[in-house]
Amino acid sequence: MSDAPENEAEETFTLTVEAGADERRLDQWLARRLPELTRSRIQALARQGRLTDATGGPVAKLSAAPIPGATYALTLPPAEPTDLIPEDIPLTILYEDADLLALDKPAGLVVHPACGHTHGTLVNALLFHCPDLRGIGGAQRPGIVHRLDMDTSGVMVVAKTDRAFQGLARAFAEHDLEKRYVAITQGAPKPPSGTLDTPIGRSPANRQKMAILRAGGRRAITHWRTLATLPQGLARVECLIETGRTHQIRVHLASLGTPIVGDALYGKPALDRRLAPPPARQLLHARRLALRHPVTGEPLRFEAPFPADFLPYLGDATP
Repeated sequence: MSDAPENEAEETFTLTVEAGADERRLDQWLARRLPELTRSRIQALARQGRLTDATGGPVAKLSAAPIPGATYALTLPPAEPTDLIPEDIPLTILYEDADLLALDKPAGLVVHPACGHTHGTLVNALLFHCPDLRGIGGAQRPGIVHRLDMDTSGVMVVAKTDRAFQGLARAFAEHDLEKRYVAITQGAPKPPSGTLDTPIGRSPANRQKMAILRAGGRRAITHWRTLATLPQGLARVECLIETGRTHQIRVHLASLGTPIVGDALYGKPALDRRLAPPPARQLLHARRLALRHPVTGEPLRFEAPFPADFLPYLGDATP
């Protein structure tokens, strides 16, 4: 991947399909390699003639499978001015330097503006804390390389410069980092440890949900292990994920018959309501993130303590 802009206004990414690419569609492969862009955004850019092949000709057929060795260039247009408003929202910062910021995101905080959430997001808070963040990686998601669900708490990293953004994007695309989550589950998975390697995609039965699919979807890999059994029939489960699919851990733990406590979409609400206290959100926490600094290459490890709403369910188990 090339991260050098062709001029000050546009930026071109040059990508070569690696051997063993398992996506069935070119737009799926591009979305994996460029996690800062959605498939719909890539499709729109292709319709504008901004995706070309090695000959410089436009590529319009994104439904074809990527061919190993083929090279593509995707040119992003100049970033549009953003009307995002900086907001003085408190941040729990774990680490910060000139290029990178790591923070402990609280549950309930939306990462970036979207339908129904035009303000009060993490991006609004970041723009207040880092006024120079505008335009880093995109107008509406400046600095954002990965996301956590609104009701998931824990460690996130944010790019403060273009060079850090490209380095982090590569690390997430190539899975060159360690992402560990802890969940409180209804029951303990059997066996107590293992790996799920399945395709996950939009559920054909409920478009609001993701699901394990027999055909289609994107590969999702989750390694789990039970750390402790807890009172009220619960368990504390650690998940190490190699991929970052939407709702991946929630879908995988539910498929084991041990959904995350408080997960209204994939969980067991009737059992959750019997707990003392009833959970106010899904008890999933991004506990640890280890990676190399995207600019210096220095090994970094960030860890976020369990939030207060986890503690009533842990019993005597060591947090």
